[in-house]
Amino acid sequence: MSFVLAPSPAVGLPVLGTNDLYPVRRVYCVGRNYAAHAREMGFDPDREPPFFFCKPNDDASIVPVPGGETVGIPYPPLTSNFHYEAELVVMIGKGGQGIAADAAAEHIYGYAVGLDMTRRDLQMKMREQGRPWEIGKAFDFSAPVGPVTPRSQSGSIDQGAITLKVDGEVRQQSDIRNLIWSVGEVIANLSTLFTLQPGDLIFTGTPEGVGAVKQGQTIEVAIDGLESITVRID
Repeated sequence: MSFVLAPSPAVGLPVLGTNDLYPVRRVYCVGRNYAAHAREMGFDPDREPPFFFCKPNDDASIVPVPGGETVGIPYPPLTSNFHYEAELVVMIGKGGQGIAADAAAEHIYGYAVGLDMTRRDLQMKMREQGRPWEIGKAFDFSAPVGPVTPRSQSGSIDQGAITLKVDGEVRQQSDIRNLIWSVGEVIANLSTLFTLQPGDLIFTGTPEGVGAVKQGQTIEVAIDGLESITVRID
């Protein structure tokens, strides 16, 4: 038995210090997981249960960004308000359902720096109409991700500075410890909704300071202990 069309290739993210690739299965994202960002988006940052949305897991959406290199992504169509969102990305290495928060670290393969690029005007239009966010969040080139640092090298990342610069100017600056829902709590909650599997990525949320970028501008994102990434808007 054969496929009637060639299957799409799996997306692999480089693992720091090796020639190996981490295979991407699903891409989950946590919405409004920093209090100050929730406020700037017009929401009460009270600790309500987290909510999730997804991005595509194909090579049109996921953009591997090698360390020390600048990768260009195109300014997307149908938007005039293209936003950056710096995020810690968690890679699942052992699957499970109903994972306890204090056992979540055992399920993490590693971490990376990521960008949840957003067509903000389209996202807001869908939100106002009570419709899903896909056209604002799940478009081509919407998920640049840096090299994966295995947890065996980094340890568990529960704190550390997260910084985003546009053309050298700091736009976002916070600390992972400011997550409303910690990495372990995010994994625990998400695993009640889905059975997590090896290869799953979790974008854990962005701090305050989100804003628009234009063609020709360069975004740099750094998180303590991880390989930083640089993305140019073409």
